[in-house]
Amino acid sequence: MKVLVLHSHPVEESYGAALHRQTLASLKRGGHEVDDCNLYAEGFDPVLSRHDRLIYHDYPENTEALKSYVERLERAEALVIVTPVWNFGFPAILKGYFDRVWLPGVSFELVDGKVRSKLQHIRKLGAVLTYGADPFRAFIAGNPPKKIVKRVLRAQIKPFAPVVFLAHYDMNRSTETSRKEFLAKVGREMERF
Repeated sequence: MKVLVLHSHPVEESYGAALHRQTLASLKRGGHEVDDCNLYAEGFDPVLSRHDRLIYHDYPENTEALKSYVERLERAEALVIVTPVWNFGFPAILKGYFDRVWLPGVSFELVDGKVRSKLQHIRKLGAVLTYGADPFRAFIAGNPPKKIVKRVLRAQIKPFAPVVFLAHYDMNRSTETSRKEFLAKVGREMERF
């Protein structure tokens, strides 16, 4: 399967970067063809400019500035997101990726005023997330990142697509053991992905 991996952590020596490396290696061991989209390393510009917004609905003109990212998304058969959760949301660079690349004509089209997905070729979705908050605090806050992955993104690809959701909560009090165990779990799950 062709897997597009979206990674968004700015520090190469971070635990998030270790999770990214583990995800890539495990997917490859599992026989997948991996497209590593490391947003920080690639210098992705997450800002939706005035011009971008004015041509937002004008397909294919709306894709010209991001043609390579659009092509990568269109080739994908699966999507895996590897990111920290900051303030119960995705880092701005990842949010900007969705705002700028998942465009009308690319991820959806309007038919008689209704949204129809154009990402049916993506058959599986995965997420490897780290949270500063513990599971209870994330639950009380509504856990927006989990809902975005398991509801919003899933609905934009295939409503009943399988989702692998892996989260290391309470990173603020994590231990070397908890991080090691989660890294191993990511390895096992991504190899089976």
